[in-house]
Amino acid sequence: MKRHVNLSILNGITKDEFTSKIYPKREPVILRGLDLGPCTTRWTVPYLTQAGGSYEVKVHVSSVCEMDFINKNFLYRSLPFNEFVQRASEQHHKDFFIDATEKYYLRALGHDPRKDVANISVHFPGLAGDISIPEFFEPSQFFSSVFRIASKGAQIWTHYDVMDNLLIQVTGRKKVVLFPPTDVDFLYMSGDKSRILNVDSPDLEKFPKFVHAQRFEGTLEPGDVLFIPALWFHNMTYLDFGVAVNVFWRHMEARLYDSKDPYGNKDPVPAQRASQIVDRALKALEEMPSEYQDFYARRLCDRIRAKAFTQEDKGDR
Repeated sequence: MKRHVNLSILNGITKDEFTSKIYPKREPVILRGLDLGPCTTRWTVPYLTQAGGSYEVKVHVSSVCEMDFINKNFLYRSLPFNEFVQRASEQHHKDFFIDATEKYYLRALGHDPRKDVANISVHFPGLAGDISIPEFFEPSQFFSSVFRIASKGAQIWTHYDVMDNLLIQVTGRKKVVLFPPTDVDFLYMSGDKSRILNVDSPDLEKFPKFVHAQRFEGTLEPGDVLFIPALWFHNMTYLDFGVAVNVFWRHMEARLYDSKDPYGNKDPVPAQRASQIVDRALKALEEMPSEYQDFYARRLCDRIRAKAFTQEDKGDR
């Protein structure tokens, strides 16, 4: 199996072409030449600081490029949006929290992060009119639109999302690395995040199975749109100061998603129930001696794998 795949780049795709030819394949692809509105020329740093206003945003601040959500090698700090944009666009800072070369990353939230879903039309009305979101899904499926803005060099941890999304790269270039859902066994997961920070030069003594992961890679140019199907793992490196908008929508019926999840990143409700059942099963096995626990746990694993993988998948493992 080929382990490195360059992402396909398709130009001028229409909604019908996307929904009939691209979407059913459930693979990431870079879409180029779409009409995204005036944001691609307007969203300069001076314009963003003026039109975006002083709405307070919570940002990640780190002294290193590789941000690690598992071990939390960053601080959460609040800044007015216009001040955050100015700082993130600079390589050296007069005002800082850690040091003069610290990196910033924004994943925009709602007014009340515990309840409100991110929506640039609601939270950034002065900017929302500049961007035309490709109509590649039905309005009833829409979940959120999220600003993602970061300093040059910032690398965002490998993770998966439970909803389909379009990553609209408005300004700056971004290196993207993705892995298919079937490679979850090779990514050393902690929750929805991989423990492998450096996907380019991983510690193979610590993560030996990572060599089996199939890597899809590409570079987003300003104006590109990356389609990321749900459950595909992705790692992002900002080659420049970059501004992007993520648009998430529901691929499955709305009832299957957690209605109390404003971030849209909790596992679907049936998956949560299944995980709870597994927890109870493992607890039940603890009533027996260790050799019985091992034996029946392995039998449970065999049953789950037989259900999870197709015959072709089984042959690859």
